[in-house]
Amino acid sequence: MISPEAAAHPPVFARARAVARYDGGAARGLANRLKYYDRLELAEPMGRWMARAGAELLRDADLLVPIPLHRLRLAARRFNQSAALARVISRESAVPLETMALERVKPTAPQVGLTRPQRAANLAGAFRVDTARAGRIVGAGVVLVDDVLTTGATANAAARALLRAGAARVDLLVFARTVTGA
Repeated sequence: MISPEAAAHPPVFARARAVARYDGGAARGLANRLKYYDRLELAEPMGRWMARAGAELLRDADLLVPIPLHRLRLAARRFNQSAALARVISRESAVPLETMALERVKPTAPQVGLTRPQRAANLAGAFRVDTARAGRIVGAGVVLVDDVLTTGATANAAARALLRAGAARVDLLVFARTVTGA
């Protein structure tokens, strides 16, 4: 059953797949260790699990695009966890990876603790497709890759930019997603 909030604000991306629920358990711990504690070795098993969970999306995909970090956040963190996961997924699925097609041009505040409307406002205008790589996007079935899906604000903003640049379809593949309601 779909919530009234979801019905009023459908996602921009077409389909989404996740390996696990992002709750207080193991999935949350793995995602957080990868993202915040430099545990890059976790990208290998997590990416393989994502490739299996997203097999249907990957069969229809022309290109994988990880959610980018703004250059300032990338400098502070030293790596993009979504790109690390996407590299493994690309290797496992043979779907080409384009890490530089989508750019995060607006330094956004961390999303943790923000409401759905605050997240959407935070991400408005945050992404654009690099003009030098736009040709790879036009007409392509793109699978966006991210670590966690919460409200969908990040994925929606990124998918919107890809669709404006001419992507035929944008799907989403994440390691974990929040689940609300019963």
